[in-house]
Amino acid sequence: MTTTTLPLRARNRYVGGLLTVRGITGLALVSGLALAALLAPLLTSADPLAQSGDALLGPSSRHPFGTDDLGRDLFSRVLHGIRADLAIGLTAVPLAAAAGCALALLSVSSRAADAAVQRAFDLVLAFPGLILALTVTAIWGPGRLPVVAVIALAETPAFGRLLRGGILVQREREYALAAHVGGAGRLRVLFRHVLPNAIDPIVVQIATALSIAVFIEGAMSFIGVGIRPPEPSLGSILSQSTGYMGTHPSFAVAPLVAVTALVIGFTLVGEALNRGIRQ
Repeated sequence: MTTTTLPLRARNRYVGGLLTVRGITGLALVSGLALAALLAPLLTSADPLAQSGDALLGPSSRHPFGTDDLGRDLFSRVLHGIRADLAIGLTAVPLAAAAGCALALLSVSSRAADAAVQRAFDLVLAFPGLILALTVTAIWGPGRLPVVAVIALAETPAFGRLLRGGILVQREREYALAAHVGGAGRLRVLFRHVLPNAIDPIVVQIATALSIAVFIEGAMSFIGVGIRPPEPSLGSILSQSTGYMGTHPSFAVAPLVAVTALVIGFTLVGEALNRGIRQ
């Protein structure tokens, strides 16, 4: 087995995993919701922030998802809420992946660096998610930036430890040892041979982290420390609907379905990628 063929084989495994029922279903859910959010101005002319006297209306041709307690169109708010959730996830998760991978590379450079990085990861993981969210919000206040920061901080240890573990395993493989014997330097072996073969779990973790990001944003906005009203997010819409579950259940159905679909979609994509890699 030559090292130069492994990245190509990995890409083939990614495609093979995604072309399964799980992968296609997950991609359809995520891409469908993302496309609807992107095309929100074309799908509805309603302003997601405009209030009216038509509060708590049920679904109709004018308001497909009904209206909220302030008379705002729920269809428009849910579409813009999906857009906000995806924007946050697609910002926070790459930041977490980059930070985690950088710290993993630092970690494998020496024992002292490894000890320092792993203790830093332990410190982050020791904070319950709610405490971490409240701490970050106390520093910056509610808004998109604190949500991005919480997600990035919470997910960085997962990326870091996955890559560190992969590097430690791969650099003991025969191809890495052979490269050393052949005269390749330590950094050349790491970046040219070991790292490309240790990256598979990171690809899977990105999809998993996106599903977690949707959940974290929803939870933070639900308890009032996420995106500030009146800007729509799926979590804030759900929070506003809690007092009307019994009398106007349609208020909560649309954002709840959207959150569930996004989480399931990203989870299925992650599972499909994982199965493809393991084949």
